[in-house]
Amino acid sequence: MFRKLDILDEKEKVLRQVSKEVKLPLSKEDKKTIDEIITYLTYSQIPEYEKKYELRPGMGLSFVQLGILKRIIVIVDEYEEGKFDNYVVINPVIVSNSTEMIAASEGEGCLSVNREVPGHVARYARVTVEGYDVDGNKIRIRAREELSIAFQHEIDHLNGILFYDRIDKNKPFYTEKEMRLL
Repeated sequence: MFRKLDILDEKEKVLRQVSKEVKLPLSKEDKKTIDEIITYLTYSQIPEYEKKYELRPGMGLSFVQLGILKRIIVIVDEYEEGKFDNYVVINPVIVSNSTEMIAASEGEGCLSVNREVPGHVARYARVTVEGYDVDGNKIRIRAREELSIAFQHEIDHLNGILFYDRIDKNKPFYTEKEMRLL
């Protein structure tokens, strides 16, 4: 049974708080929330379900966006039409990054920000993230391009940072010469 999630709006002060480290093993409740997030994000990227359930497309969500101050992120990446990879990382940490910077050419969006925010967000082209999976096993993920942007965006949420905080007010847009735009 599909349940539409109550995703907090950017006005909610809890989104500006730093999420707490999670003690393992995960509770049944946390595992259920993770499953609901995966279903929600997957459905939001499938046009027929997006319309049916009136969803905004999204590929990532952090627990804080549901008002739960725990360091858990979920990313559902459609790597090929109709095919998805699910990434669930508990207590994620970026342990290395490229020097190359990139930005989403259309700018970033967020399921907690229900408006267009013009500007590019400079992100690392590649990151390596360490943390734990749902069973408490240590994991290491190398992400590049859009997936790298998604990991950085979701980890920012855990630190109380929204994507538009990273848009340079004096120079909100980059040219292709200044930065690779995806």
